[in-house]
Amino acid sequence: MADNGDDDHEYKIKEGDYIVLKRGEIFKAVQIVQKKKIIFEKQWFFLDGAVGHLYGTTFEIASGGILQPQKPKNTENSKEAGTDNRNIVDDGKSQKLTRDDIETLKEQGLKGQEIIQQLIENSSTFRDKTGYAQDKYIKKKKKKYENTVTILKPSCRILAMMYHGREPGKICHLRYDTLAQMLTLANIHAGSKILVFETCAGLVLGAIMERMGGYGSVVQMYPGGGPVRAGVESFGFPAHFLDTLHEFPICHVSALLAGTLDVTARDPTAGSTQKKVKLEEKRKRLAAAAALLEGRNADGLVIASRFHPSPVLLGLIRFLSPSRPFVVYSQYKEPLIECYTKLKEEGGTVNLRLTDTWMRHYQVLPNRTHPVLLMSGGGGYLLSGITVATDGPKPAGPQQSEEPAPKKLKLNHTEG
Repeated sequence: MADNGDDDHEYKIKEGDYIVLKRGEIFKAVQIVQKKKIIFEKQWFFLDGAVGHLYGTTFEIASGGILQPQKPKNTENSKEAGTDNRNIVDDGKSQKLTRDDIETLKEQGLKGQEIIQQLIENSSTFRDKTGYAQDKYIKKKKKKYENTVTILKPSCRILAMMYHGREPGKICHLRYDTLAQMLTLANIHAGSKILVFETCAGLVLGAIMERMGGYGSVVQMYPGGGPVRAGVESFGFPAHFLDTLHEFPICHVSALLAGTLDVTARDPTAGSTQKKVKLEEKRKRLAAAAALLEGRNADGLVIASRFHPSPVLLGLIRFLSPSRPFVVYSQYKEPLIECYTKLKEEGGTVNLRLTDTWMRHYQVLPNRTHPVLLMSGGGGYLLSGITVATDGPKPAGPQQSEEPAPKKLKLNHTEG
C-alpha cells in the first residue's frame, strides 16, 4: 500500500470547518473564521492556532487569546495520602495563598497546572486527605484554573448532547439516547427515501442525513414560511449531502393527497426580477419534492415536533410503502396515546409500540464505581410501528355470510 501523507487530511482542522468546543461537560458549536474572537465559558480566544491540528486536540489558551497544543503531563503518582478524612476540619484556613496571591501568579505567567501545584503545596490539609479526596480536590481546581479547550469534530451524538445540555427547549427536550432509538426504529440507512417532520432546530434532520451518508433522499416537511436548519449547518456536511435534501410545506399535504396541487402555477404579483427568480427556485423545489411524494413509496417516516402529532402522522403515513417503519417522538405520552388509538381504529399498521426511555450514567473508577447521583428525569416517549397494505374496497351488492356452517346434529342410532 502506497504511503499517502494526506491520509489524515479529513481528520485535521481546517479554516471554514464547523467544530465543537468542549470543556468538561459543556459544548459549543462554532465555525472557524480567521481572526474571529470566540467567547466560551467566560473566556475569549481565536481559533487560528488550531488550524492544521487533529480533531480531539486539547489546547491551552495563552495570553492574547492564542491557542497552543497542551503538552503531555507527567502521570507519575508520587503524592502522599492519608488514610481517612475524619480529622480534617474545613474551616477555610488550610490554604495559605490568598486570592491576591493567585492573581499575582497569573500575572507572572503561570498556567493552570502550575497554579494548581502551588495550591497543593500551600495547603496544610492536602497530604492528610485520602487518595480519593485528593483526586477530587485536583479535579475541582482544574475546572476553575485550567484554561484549556478541546476541539471535536461534529457528530450526531456530540451535537445532541450539546443541545440537551445548553438549550433543551429548542429540541423539545429530546435526549440523545432517545434520538439514537429513533434512528434505529425508523431503519435509517443509505439509499432510502425518508420523510421528516421536526421542530428540533434541524437536529433530527441532521442526524438522519449523517446516518444516510449522502445517499438516498430526505424530504423535510415544514410548517410556516420555510424550513429551519440551524442544527444541520453545525454538522458541516459536504455539498453533495445537501443535494439529497428536499423540502415540502406541510400545508400542501392535503392538496397533494387529493391530487389538486398545482406545482406549475407562477405568482403573477411578483414585482422585481430578483423576487421572480427566488419564487421560481422555490416553485422548482416544491415540484421536485412533490414528485418524490406522489409515488407514495417512502421508506420511513420520522416525526418529532412541538405540534400535536396526530393529524401530521395520519396525513404523512399515507406516503409510505407497505412494510415500512415509522416513529413519532413526543415529550408527553398523552398525544401518542391518541395516535395509537386512531391507528388501531383505522388499521393499516402493525407492531404498534409506545415506549419510554430511561438512562443513568455510572462513574467507573477503581473502587469508586457507582451510579451518578444526578440524572435526567425523562427522555420522552416514542410511538413506533410498521405499515401494511390494507384490503381494497369490497364490491357493492349483497354480501355473503362468512359465518361458519352450523354443526350437524349427531344422531344416535339404536338397534331395534
